[in-house]
Amino acid sequence: METNMVAEAETDRKMWFSMWFLGAIASFGVAFFPFFYYSVDRRNRHLQRHAEFEQKIATFSNKDWAPAPMHMRNAKLWAASISLIVPVFALAYVLSKDLNEHEKQQCKFLATFYPERKYAAQYVFIRDCALITVATLGFGLIYWLYKIVNLYNNHFKEQYNIEHELIQLMEAQSHVKPV
Repeated sequence: METNMVAEAETDRKMWFSMWFLGAIASFGVAFFPFFYYSVDRRNRHLQRHAEFEQKIATFSNKDWAPAPMHMRNAKLWAASISLIVPVFALAYVLSKDLNEHEKQQCKFLATFYPERKYAAQYVFIRDCALITVATLGFGLIYWLYKIVNLYNNHFKEQYNIEHELIQLMEAQSHVKPV
C-alpha cells in the first residue's frame, strides 16, 4: 500500500507561483493559460485521489463513509476562458472555495477515522482576497493567486504526511494478531 501512495502522490506536485508569474510577464500573459489549466487539473486529480484514499481507509476500518460529492472542473474550458479576463476572478474564487470545502471534508474524515491526530485546516480568506483585489483595481488578484497556489502546495504536503501516518497505522493494525 505504501508504494501505491508514493506513486499516487505524484499527482500532487508542488507548483511554483513565481515561475508561472515570471513566465507570464515574459510571454505577455500567454503562460497564464497553462498555469490555470495545470491549477484546475491538479485540483481535479487530487480530489479524485483523495476520494479513493478515503474509500480505502473506510473499507479497512469497516466503517460507513460517504465521501463528499466531487465537482470536477473542466481544466481546458477554464484555461481557455481566461482570455475574457472576468473568468480569472471567477476561477480564483472557485479554486479558493473548493479548497476550503475540501479542507472541511478532510477534517470531518480525520475526526472520524483518526481522532487522536489534530488537524489544522488551511483556508483561503476569500472575502479578504476579494476586497484587496477590488481595492487595487484587479492587481490584488496576483496576491490571491499566490495564496491559492501556496495553500494548495501546503495542503498537498500535509495530505501526504497524513496518508503516510494512516498507512503506517493500518499496517501496524493489520500485523497485530489477536491473543
